[in-house]
Amino acid sequence: MKRGVGAAPDWRTTFMLLLRSIFFTFLQPGTVTVLIPYWLISSRGAAAVSNHQPLRFSGLPLIVIGAAGLLWCIWDFFSQGRGTISPIDPPKHLVVRGLYRYVRNPMYVAVVTTLIGEAIFFMSAPVLIEAGVFVVLANLFVMCYEERALRRQFGESYERYTQTVGRWIPRYRSRVT
Repeated sequence: MKRGVGAAPDWRTTFMLLLRSIFFTFLQPGTVTVLIPYWLISSRGAAAVSNHQPLRFSGLPLIVIGAAGLLWCIWDFFSQGRGTISPIDPPKHLVVRGLYRYVRNPMYVAVVTTLIGEAIFFMSAPVLIEAGVFVVLANLFVMCYEERALRRQFGESYERYTQTVGRWIPRYRSRVT
């Protein structure tokens, strides 16, 4: 049976999209927020100092907030955008709800928040350095590739979105229109 234009995707299409979303979640942010920090922390000379327990635990809320924000954004890409977080399988529709109402790149912000939380929790300078390197690389990727690709794909709607929503920091929105 053929489906008409605008018809909802069948369950197989949705299931495959969900599997791809899960795969890319483990592959991309999973590598950056779990595998690389684990490697950095477990390597020689990067052991956590255990005599700063209260300070360490101040990193936990950042880890939880970052992970929750990341999962929220991944869900929005899956459910509204009908795509994944990977540049090779991007959303088909521009996502402007959820955290995307406040900043254009909340996933990157969530990853950095998680990494800073991990750096504090594990008292790890190498993980803090990783967070700094990630900020630089994410900014270069966004400015040199991602924004251009989104302008090509979504045109005027993306241009309007960039005028009202900040790249990294929420913009103050005046109530006067």
